[in-house]
Amino acid sequence: MKDQGRSDRKRTGGRLKHSSDKKRHQLGRVATPTTLGEPRFKVIDSRGTGQKVNALSTNVAQVATDEGETVTVEIEDVVENPANVNYVRRNIITKGAVIETDEGRARVTSRPGQTGQVNAVLVE
Repeated sequence: MKDQGRSDRKRTGGRLKHSSDKKRHQLGRVATPTTLGEPRFKVIDSRGTGQKVNALSTNVAQVATDEGETVTVEIEDVVENPANVNYVRRNIITKGAVIETDEGRARVTSRPGQTGQVNAVLVE
């Protein structure tokens, strides 16, 4: 399980002794990769009264055009993903991924696994 607490290392590289155990609010959760496909979403509780919408899969994106307008387009393919080269083969969409759309190639600027939507800007 991922730990969202303080690091167990000092700035110099030495180890810190923990004074307490991990608390439940410090635990993270397994990352949800957003794949290309029929739109599927999962609503999860976040800390406090908030909620997050995880996009399990999606095939639509909001692309900002050169004229300053936003167009909803269909995603055709994942062309490039700097997060992981294997994500292109598996059609996983993350922030920074380059997708092929009807308008042309676009770079994803949102985090679909956290916000539930794909926002992108056109790439020349």
